[in-house]
Amino acid sequence: MYRAFYDHVLSRVDAERAHRFGVLSFRYGGWVFRLARKARRGSSPAPAVQAMGIEFPGVVGLAAGMDKNAEAVVGLADAGFGFIEIGTVTALGQPGNDKPRSWRETDVRGLRNRMGFNNDGADDVAARLAETRATPRGRAVVLGINIGKTKVTPADEAASDYAYSATKLAPYADYLVVNVSSPNTPGLRDLQSAESLRPILTAVREAANAAVTDRQVPLLVKIAPDLADEDVDAVADLAVELGLDGITATNTTINHARGPGGLSGPPVKERAVEVVSRLRERVGPEMVIIGVGGIETTADAQRLLDAGATLLQTYTGFVYNGPGWVARMNAELAAD
Repeated sequence: MYRAFYDHVLSRVDAERAHRFGVLSFRYGGWVFRLARKARRGSSPAPAVQAMGIEFPGVVGLAAGMDKNAEAVVGLADAGFGFIEIGTVTALGQPGNDKPRSWRETDVRGLRNRMGFNNDGADDVAARLAETRATPRGRAVVLGINIGKTKVTPADEAASDYAYSATKLAPYADYLVVNVSSPNTPGLRDLQSAESLRPILTAVREAANAAVTDRQVPLLVKIAPDLADEDVDAVADLAVELGLDGITATNTTINHARGPGGLSGPPVKERAVEVVSRLRERVGPEMVIIGVGGIETTADAQRLLDAGATLLQTYTGFVYNGPGWVARMNAELAAD
């Protein structure tokens, strides 16, 4: 049913408009997916995954990029995601890059975007999350918050920019992710070097600890698939040195010839598996690795888990396969 709706309706709508339609659908209609899941599976939930001191209801979660402004957290969780990651959120609200900035690459079942961290900003998102977390269902969602650098902030002030977002958002987060790997903010990927990344991660950790005193909010960093192997190793070593809780691998790739922006979906799959495997060998068995990139089937998901991922995220596969797909995948992976 979803495939017919996608082929005959959504695919004919501008990609960014379709994205907005999806967010609003989950914001106001998530209860439909919750009831459908209960009808399919009865009252037996899938086994939980324990990581970073958190109980995740399923191994597959939603990657950042779908719900940038935390508008549909509960509704998306109702679709069957084990956890929801919102964002990317920047310290200051910003409109992002000029349109058009989002495209479907249907021949490879991919998505390409140059959105540019369009979002409402840390203050507004924090206010929205305060309302969400004030409800029992809102508190029940395992929530990751992905933070990035405001475009107008100079690189030498990046640490304080990230720290501001952490201060505002950490009280509502089950975990925080520092995003230095989007290709759509000028100079952002340069911050993936260990020298540039160290002060940012240190500042975010200190800000989160000051904002949340009754627990330590787990901290991860998200890296690009286009990093050279030696740079992947350097980030892994830095994560161990600083005592980070995890690494998310990977973001979109610019290693393509399809136009501006980062490409997601199956074209990232092989490199994502390589990076996850390399990270696991480098950081050892304890650190959490969230594997992202090209998950279309349970076999794709299992490859990332076998490579060393602790948890998984999807976005592009969700767009192409529909709202019932992720709940089925979580159930199938739990049954293996």
